[in-house]
Amino acid sequence: MVTVISLIVAVLLDWLIGDPYSWPHPVKWMGNYISFCLRLFQKRPIQPYLFGGILWLSTVGLSVVLTYLLLWGAKSLHPLVYWSLYIYFAYACLATRSLAVEAIKVYRTVKTGTIEEARYQVGMIVGRDTSQLSREEITKATIETVAENTSDGVIGPLLCLFIGGPVLAMGYKAINTLDSMVGYKTEKYRAIGYVSAKIDDLANLIPARMTWLALLLASHILQLKSKNAFRIGVRDRYQHASPNSAFSEAVVAGALGIQLGGTHVYHGEIIEKPTIGDADRQVESDDILTTVSMLYMSTTIVLLFSILIFIGLTIL
Repeated sequence: MVTVISLIVAVLLDWLIGDPYSWPHPVKWMGNYISFCLRLFQKRPIQPYLFGGILWLSTVGLSVVLTYLLLWGAKSLHPLVYWSLYIYFAYACLATRSLAVEAIKVYRTVKTGTIEEARYQVGMIVGRDTSQLSREEITKATIETVAENTSDGVIGPLLCLFIGGPVLAMGYKAINTLDSMVGYKTEKYRAIGYVSAKIDDLANLIPARMTWLALLLASHILQLKSKNAFRIGVRDRYQHASPNSAFSEAVVAGALGIQLGGTHVYHGEIIEKPTIGDADRQVESDDILTTVSMLYMSTTIVLLFSILIFIGLTIL
């Protein structure tokens, strides 16, 4: 029961304070380590597939082992120290508020700022080239990012926390961080990021499908186009290069009655992607706020579901 309470506290902390830029954060350390390794590779290159495998093993291994050792050390000191660190690690694995805040920043800039400001703002949360995007494309990019990260930024880590605590969740975050930094199908990262991209696909198989279901329920609770969300969610769930990303995007596109996806530029290379959803209407900036509402509602659904399962298993 203490574990459940700790995870609820972690979720509340995530919702209330998010990830302040000035605070230390494990994902920042992961990113710094990956960047350091990439600089070493540039100075002393080895076979890129081999380097990618070593990069994956060292990043995930260090994240898991260090988290375990820190928790073990804290437990030997005092239960209060242990549970405080447990809650911190759990909270650090979740990104609900930070994702929502960044999306709302884009929304406000699209509504009141210049197109250059809006392009810069959306560039803070997407990996594609934003220099030529229109306001509609900026809005779509934001919706896609919130939809996709609902799975690997929130619901995926939340499931890991209930299954294996912060140790498993931190390993999951390392996998996602590697994919976000090197898992691109561009000439620069195709070989280096091959292992990271493939394992990320495997790690997100279950979270993506849980997110699909949670977003469907959220669309019904929020009185959106839930029937259309189900139809598009079934039809377009594989309309993406990743076997997982389109699951959440398809439900959101259907719930809003808009079309997402299409060809984009990543790291200077054109990456062709299929479209997701039907263009029943033009995308509006307020769709960003609706997507954020779906983010919070789907997270709440999974949290409650996980608590019930956890308590049920404890009783049995």
